[in-house]
Amino acid sequence: MARRRRGMMSEEFKVELAKDLGFYDTVQREGWENIRAKDAGNMVKRAIEIAEEAMAKQSQ
Repeated sequence: MARRRRGMMSEEFKVELAKDLGFYDTVQREGWENIRAKDAGNMVKRAIEIAEEAMAKQSQ
């Protein structure tokens, strides 16, 4: 039996990203497990962008 990895993003952050990217309605109706792979990829990409922006601000 495979173990599920615990997510790195908080639920609150995931919801914020889903709202910003426009697929939160799908999450509400069908749950996280039913979002498109493209949406999941865009969510990860945006999270990385946010982290990079925060790191850039810290180094200034």
